[in-house]
Amino acid sequence: MLEQYRTIQDSGEALIIEKKSKFISTVYKVETPEEADAYMAQLRKKYYDATHNCYAYQIGEKNEFQKASDDGEPQGTAGKPILEVLKGEEIKNTLICVTRYFGGTLLGTGGLVRAYGKAAKEGLLAAGVVEKRRIKIYELQMPYTLVGKVQYLLGEKHYVIRDSIYLEDVTFKVEVLISEGESFVKWMEEQTNAGVQITPGEDDFIEVPVEL
Repeated sequence: MLEQYRTIQDSGEALIIEKKSKFISTVYKVETPEEADAYMAQLRKKYYDATHNCYAYQIGEKNEFQKASDDGEPQGTAGKPILEVLKGEEIKNTLICVTRYFGGTLLGTGGLVRAYGKAAKEGLLAAGVVEKRRIKIYELQMPYTLVGKVQYLLGEKHYVIRDSIYLEDVTFKVEVLISEGESFVKWMEEQTNAGVQITPGEDDFIEVPVEL
């Protein structure tokens, strides 16, 4: 399993106009080619009167599934530039469809490549891109006398306390990147003279916004 990768935060939509042609970019999070096909069926129904519904997707840990469609545009002028945006930004598990309504003026192959690429990028900006990072939740159990110190230590290193439980002792559930697990435990033990009982818990992912 990947420790971190980029994907979209949510679905999104954007519109650009080039020489009176409308390019509507629709972006979805997808986990399988079948899911991408289902979204495309919906979009073709929604934009049944469009000149073209061009798309591309990139799916899988190693981008095992990639597909690009020009949907009647000159070969390589639509699906490929959409896919290149996904590849260039290293974004996984994402479908981008760019719907075109022809405005009466030919754009030429270069103009089409630029328009479809620009629309794809605007769609990603509308959806928001995040880097998903795999973490482990560590439970830190301690006496009340150590709470202030541990809070200070965690805050200084920007560790996130996901939950706090105050009973006979205090337990913090802390988000730690998988790659930092061993060093985190060693550091916490050294800083508290082994006064904190540290138990590794479940794995999870956090999302960190990415600027394109």
